[in-house]
Amino acid sequence: MKAVGPQGRGAQGSALAQPLTMPPAGRVAAYLGLLLLGAVVGAAGSLVQSAWVPVGLLLALLGAAGLFRGGAYAMGTRAGAVAPAAGWMISVILLTATRPEGDFLFAAGVVSYLFLLGGMAVAVMCATLGPGRQPNSPGARLAK
Repeated sequence: MKAVGPQGRGAQGSALAQPLTMPPAGRVAAYLGLLLLGAVVGAAGSLVQSAWVPVGLLLALLGAAGLFRGGAYAMGTRAGAVAPAAGWMISVILLTATRPEGDFLFAAGVVSYLFLLGGMAVAVMCATLGPGRQPNSPGARLAK
């Protein structure tokens, strides 16, 4: 006889009560690919935003937003937006540091700050608006 839980669902309970398991290797590879792609988009955006002042900034932010949102929908989770956003932030923060020779990539100006803060805001928005997990149980009312 099958054990019945508090809401008549069976013994497995909620998704939070399940043990953690390692995700499939393909999913891990996809997240790593999104992380690397985010780093490339961040590096390219940091070059483009200063080259063509008003258009380059918009192009860099739209490219980042497209990657973050596309990653969320491709993976079907919010983590699909967080992985490229993490790669974007890592590459941009590494590029803000000055070198011992005095070289730098980001000038102290409004456009650079708009790129940094705008990119972080876009990352937060895309991660928040990404599709969340919904339970597969017929008793769940979220998917209706």
